[in-house]
Amino acid sequence: MTKLAALPLAALSIALFASASSAQGGAAYTVVESGHQFSRLQDAVSEIGGGHGTIRVASGVHQDCAVQTAGQIAYVAAAAGQAVFDGVTCEGKAALVLRGTSASVDGLVFTHMRVPDFNGAGIRLEHGDLAVTQSWFRDSQQGILTGPDPDGSLSIDKSTFTRLGTCEGSGGCAHSVYVGDYGAAKVTRSRFEAGRGGHYLKSRAAHIDVEDCSFDDSAGHQTNYMIDLPGGATGRIAGNWFVQGPSKENHSAFIALAAEGKANTSAGLVIEDNDARFAPNVPWPSVFVADWSGDPIQIGRNKLDPRLTVKERR
Repeated sequence: MTKLAALPLAALSIALFASASSAQGGAAYTVVESGHQFSRLQDAVSEIGGGHGTIRVASGVHQDCAVQTAGQIAYVAAAAGQAVFDGVTCEGKAALVLRGTSASVDGLVFTHMRVPDFNGAGIRLEHGDLAVTQSWFRDSQQGILTGPDPDGSLSIDKSTFTRLGTCEGSGGCAHSVYVGDYGAAKVTRSRFEAGRGGHYLKSRAAHIDVEDCSFDDSAGHQTNYMIDLPGGATGRIAGNWFVQGPSKENHSAFIALAAEGKANTSAGLVIEDNDARFAPNVPWPSVFVADWSGDPIQIGRNKLDPRLTVKERR
């Protein structure tokens, strides 16, 4: 089991963010294939249109956003961790609103995303596939939020989610990552920390894969589950490190399965090789897996605090 795999990314991102105080000289965005340069991200997206292309994002702070409605676009930082999207959303949703064929995001930072409905995100994925790598989402209402696309897939690797989530809105809580009715979601080698409400990872995807991640709730505030699979899911949750902190809105479980009904089968879901414990001064016991599904899930060997019940049928 790889513990705390994303910790070096968080430390690196903090150092790089401090150095990226303003957009550096030259064009902010370059379409790599054509060499054309743009001062507005939307103009670069529009040039690619329904085709396939890469947008290189210059180092610095960008108060900008874009909507992708077609094509396959890669959004890549010129230097990982130094291209920062700060506080500006499109359509009252996110810095990147994605509903094209596919997109990838590599090395970008998203911060201070807030909108009136309390769903402000770094990325709003509404359609298509998305792959996120080596990126940092911080101090926003949500990190990544998706709509429904049963044929789509989301993958997140080597990324960090810090001080996200809120339960301020009348429509319910926002989360660090919220995956709607997607076909598959995969989260690997990533870190979730210091949540500010809601769940760290909530996913309605039919298939889930969460491996080699850390969920550090020790500095969380009024948070809920580490992983919530409200409609059930198949897949694998393995090699992760969980710490439940002392400030909880709901401390009854670390992982919740089918708490809102059985939209998906959970038969064969594997949960193994995880490490789960409590932060200092947490007085209560809890449950590692709270299961509403009744399906035959496979809970293998995990290293659990003595106050944790392995599984509870609810």
